[in-house]
Amino acid sequence: MNLQTYDPLRDLRNLREEVNRVFGRTVSGWPEDNSSVATSVWSPAVDLKEEKDSFVLKADLPGVNPKDIEVTMENGVLTIRGERHFESEQDRSGYRRVERTYGSFYRRFALPDSVDAERIEAHTDNGVLHVTIPKAERAKPRQIAVKATS
Repeated sequence: MNLQTYDPLRDLRNLREEVNRVFGRTVSGWPEDNSSVATSVWSPAVDLKEEKDSFVLKADLPGVNPKDIEVTMENGVLTIRGERHFESEQDRSGYRRVERTYGSFYRRFALPDSVDAERIEAHTDNGVLHVTIPKAERAKPRQIAVKATS
């Protein structure tokens, strides 16, 4: 018996991407985001939040060993890839239902030019990958003092 992953929202996301592509839209001025392209067996859920001094990415990776996660940054694209292993490859008998997806995953995120790629940090906490992407000093807003002239 072959098990296939069913994603009920895949068609809706594909339609949204096509409409955005036709009208040349991107989200909030960021470069076009192709992160939802099906590139692996499964794709972890991800939140990406902008804060004052950084962007924070959180990815749900329960059951994934941190040694099996790779985070890279190249040409303005942050890539997260890794693998969740099946607990017992030899003994699949006895299972009546297998809903948790195993295998490789791969996500890519186009980031704005305002990030400091050299200071990106990543750690896991209770099955959640946290990636902190600091903004470059030049991208942070700064207060300019107004001087009075006599």
